[in-house]
Amino acid sequence: MQGNFILLIIFLSVVAYFDISKQRIPNWLNVTGVLAGILYHLFVHQIDGLLQSVFGVLAGGGIMLVLYIFKAIGAGDVKLFAAIGAITGVLFTLYATMYSIVFAGIIGVIILLFTKTIFINMLLAFIHIKESIQKRSLTPLDTFKKNVSNRFPFIYAVVPGVITAFYYMYIS
Repeated sequence: MQGNFILLIIFLSVVAYFDISKQRIPNWLNVTGVLAGILYHLFVHQIDGLLQSVFGVLAGGGIMLVLYIFKAIGAGDVKLFAAIGAITGVLFTLYATMYSIVFAGIIGVIILLFTKTIFINMLLAFIHIKESIQKRSLTPLDTFKKNVSNRFPFIYAVVPGVITAFYYMYIS
């Protein structure tokens, strides 16, 4: 196993602790992940590694920034994927992002099914989306997110997303 994946496992373990127990990912942790990833790639792969790491930061952080703008995830998750990008590079980060989003959707549907509020939440979400479009403001969606939606730590989707990306890129 490559050293950057050992670094990723350690980093995600610490992130999981904070995201699950505190419902937030500290900035110092994400900054540490970004710096560790960049330094690892700089020392092991020189300039090519540095560029791959920096582009990984931009890819992971950039994609998640779009989701953050639409209030789908928190700011800590944006920085988390920037750190994952720094540690693993562009391609792995893109796959991990895609799989994490898929797992988040699956988890969300399971939560809705088990809380038996799927139809009520879908109706309320539709009403808030319509109201946001009419008012040209994200405030109604913010209200929905804070008061109605069922939230869960995104790390629950990130870990299986990263494992799936690793499996398809390096094992199968």
